[in-house]
Order: sequence, then C-alpha cells, then structure tokens
Amino acid sequence: MSEEKALVVVEQREVDFYGDEIVAVLAKDGLVYVPIRPICDNLGITLAGQRERIGRDPVLSKAVSSVSVTLTQQSRAMLCLPLKFIPGWLFGINANRVKEDLRDKIIRYQEECYDVLWEAFRDGLLTAEPFAELLETDSPEVQAYMMARAIMQMARNQLLLKARVDTHSQRLDTHELRLETVEAALSNPDRLITEDQAMQLSQAVKAIGLELGKRSGRNEFGGVWGELYRQYKIAAYRQLPAAKFDQAMNFLRQWYGSLTDDDDVPF
Repeated sequence: MSEEKALVVVEQREVDFYGDEIVAVLAKDGLVYVPIRPICDNLGITLAGQRERIGRDPVLSKAVSSVSVTLTQQSRAMLCLPLKFIPGWLFGINANRVKEDLRDKIIRYQEECYDVLWEAFRDGLLTAEPFAELLETDSPEVQAYMMARAIMQMARNQLLLKARVDTHSQRLDTHELRLETVEAALSNPDRLITEDQAMQLSQAVKAIGLELGKRSGRNEFGGVWGELYRQYKIAAYRQLPAAKFDQAMNFLRQWYGSLTDDDDVPF
C-alpha cells in the first residue's frame, strides 16, 4: 500500500447487502473505493491473510490505497480497493476451501457484490433487497437483465484469468469451455427446455424462495435463481438444455426437501 497520506472522502455510503453492511466511499480522485476489513469480517476471513494476498498480486498491489473512512463515528485510514478491482479480489477467494457454512455467502458476494455497490453510487440505491424483488417475475426485461449480467460476469472472469494465464491456464481452458457451452445452447434452440418445462422450473424456484424467506425474513427468489444458473452455467432458465431438465428438477426437489419435513414436494 502506498505510503502517501490517506485519500480524502467526498461521499460515503453504507449498503445493506442481504443483512450485511458494506461500506463504499467516493474519494477526491473521483474513484469509488471499498474498505477490505468490513467484507473480511462479513465473510469470516482474516484481514491479515487478505492483506498479504493483495500484496503478492501484481495488479491488486498497485491498485490498493489508504482511504479515510468513517466507522462507528470515527474516521481512520483503511486499506481499500477501487470498486472495479473488488471482483478480482473476491474471485481470488476459493469458496471450496472455506468452512461449509460460509461457502454460499462467499459465492453470493462473488456474484452480486460489485453490481449492488455500483448501483448504489449510480442510482442512489442503498440496499440489495428492492432490486432483488424485481427479479421475482418472468418478464422479458428480467430475463434480459439476468442474461446480460451472466455474460458480463463470464467476460470479467475471462479477463482475470487471461491476466494470470501463465499460472492459471487450466482455469482459462475451463472457462472458455463454459462460454462455448452457453453459446451452443443459445444458437441451438431445439436443444432447450419447452415452455411447459420452463413453467415447472419457475414454480419450483418460487416454492424454494418462499421457504427460504420464511427463515430469513428476506426476499430469497433472486438467490435461488442465481444458484440454479450457477449450477447449470446458464444465463436464463429457458436456456437450460432439455437433456438436463430432469436433473435440474431433482436438484430443486432435494433442495426443497432439505428445507421442510414434508415428504410431499409440491412440484
């Protein structure tokens, strides 16, 4: 981290991310910065370990800065990354190597954290929940958004992997294969699920979302859709290959069954 004086903050926002508070600030240099410590605390990972990892990374070590952030009514210099580098840092956390109870949370941060923070400064939204509620419907606009977000996420991942091609060539090959799979599904509609099957998937996702919402008190539909898309590497559920429909329904039935004591799954 640079030894220069901490950057001065012009605006600070606290964003509610599914019950976690994430701080983001607009500094005098015109960039949005995100303190690392609050996210580490939310994810149950050590700040010291992440500081070392950032210091070893040739890109993140140049981008990290000291920024004056106000927490608990006290202003102090904190280790921060520009918002655009937050995905690169988060994707460096291997969700398969953390405690099982933290795995889903880390994946959610990797998938959605950047979008929520960017939208907070762009549109003045200070919570992830109102936007998540919009994703409950099956409207063409929602499907277009989900597809665009998935494509952007894949493109971002590809850029990060290319930057580390010498040591991560195997990951790059895997990512390119996933892109080819999505492109093949988009270009060959005969292989995709029918409208009736799409409706069955939608009903299953809504049933799971309702059960999760009873426990968390939050809107969980967006999270269930996101997990389905992640499991089958698709940008919208109507892009699910027909050959994987039964597998996807069994996945959703098992998920629902794990949430209830009722053996009668309603889908």
